[in-house]
Amino acid sequence: MKRFSLLIFPLFFLMTYVSAQTNDAVQQYIEKYKEIAINEEIRTGVPAAITLAQGIFESMAGQSDLALASNNHFGIKCKENWTGKKVYHDDDSRGECFRSYTTVEESYRDHSDFLKSRPNYTFLFTIDPSDYKAWAYGLKKAGYATNPVYAQAIIKKIEDNDLQQYTLIAMQRGSGVQPDVAVNNTPDKPVMNTVVAALPDVSAIAIQSAEKPSAQETVLAEYNGEGNYPIGMFTINQTKTIYAAAGTSLFALASNNNIALEKLLEFNEIDNSDDILAQGQLIYLEKKSKKSNTKDFHIVAPNETIETIAQREGIQLESLFEYNKMQKGLEPAPGEKVYLKPGRQTYYPKLLPKNNAKIG
Repeated sequence: MKRFSLLIFPLFFLMTYVSAQTNDAVQQYIEKYKEIAINEEIRTGVPAAITLAQGIFESMAGQSDLALASNNHFGIKCKENWTGKKVYHDDDSRGECFRSYTTVEESYRDHSDFLKSRPNYTFLFTIDPSDYKAWAYGLKKAGYATNPVYAQAIIKKIEDNDLQQYTLIAMQRGSGVQPDVAVNNTPDKPVMNTVVAALPDVSAIAIQSAEKPSAQETVLAEYNGEGNYPIGMFTINQTKTIYAAAGTSLFALASNNNIALEKLLEFNEIDNSDDILAQGQLIYLEKKSKKSNTKDFHIVAPNETIETIAQREGIQLESLFEYNKMQKGLEPAPGEKVYLKPGRQTYYPKLLPKNNAKIG
C-alpha cells in the first residue's frame, strides 16, 4: 500500500504541473491577442470573448500544428471562394484544405469577416454580444464545428478564463465610454484585468421599458412600409416584441430570451418548422392580447394579409377572425376596416379569396 502511495504522488504532481503549464499557455495567449479580439468586436460586432475562446480552443492556445504551420487559429477551411495561401491538414477527413495567413492578426480579421459575410451566421448578429451562451450555441447550430459539445467547450473557456470582460471593454470603447478596470493581484492566480464598472444591463432596461409602455408606443411601432421598427425590445399593444431581420434563427432568438422554441412559435402563430426567417418580421416574446388596447380598427394597406395585421397590431389571429366574421382562406380587401376589438363593428370588411389578394 505504501509503495502504491509513492507511485500516486509523482503522478499527481506531474498532472498538476502539466495543467499549470497549459493554463500558463492560455493566459499568455489571452494577453497576446486580447487587444486584437477587442478591436475586432468594435469593427465587426463579433464578441471578443467568443473570438478568444474559439482561438484558444481551435488552436490549443496557439500550439496546434495548424496554428504553428499557417497562423490559422480558428480552423477555417479554404471553402470555394478562398484565393489566398493554403495548407493541407488532417481534420474530419485526411488532407483537408485550410486557409493560411502571414500573421495571426490576419487570421483574427478573417475569422470576423467569415462570420459576418456568410448567410448562415447572419442571425448571430441579432444576439446581444454580451450573451456569450447564445452566441456559442448559435455557432454550433450554424455549423461552425462538428464537435457535439462545441458550445459547452466555448462557454467553459469563457467562464474559466474570465473572457467576458473583454467583450464588455469593447462595448464600452465602442460607445466612447472609458472602462474602469481594477487589477487583480491575487498571488495564486495569474494577473488579469477584471471589469468592475460594466455597461448598463441593456436587456434589463429594455424589459423595464416594455413593462411600462409610453404614450408614443403606437407611433414608434407603426409599420412604415419598410419594416423600420425600434432597435431591440419594444412593445406593441402592451406586448413585448422585437423586429427580427431576415436570416435570424428562431432557435437562437428563443434561447437568447430564455423562451422555449415551441412557446415562441406559439406566441407568433408560426406553424412551419423553418428555423431561419426568410424575411424580416415582428417576433413576439410573450402571448399576444385578444384585443387592441388603443385602437378600434386597422385600415388594410395594399399587400397586407390578416396574418401580418395580427402581428403589426399585436393581436391573436383567432380573435381577428372572430371580430370580423372571417374564415381561413379569405383576406380583407385593401382600404377595408379590420376590427381589433369586439362590439365596435358597424359593418364587416369586404373579403377576397386568398389567391386573389395581393400578398407581399
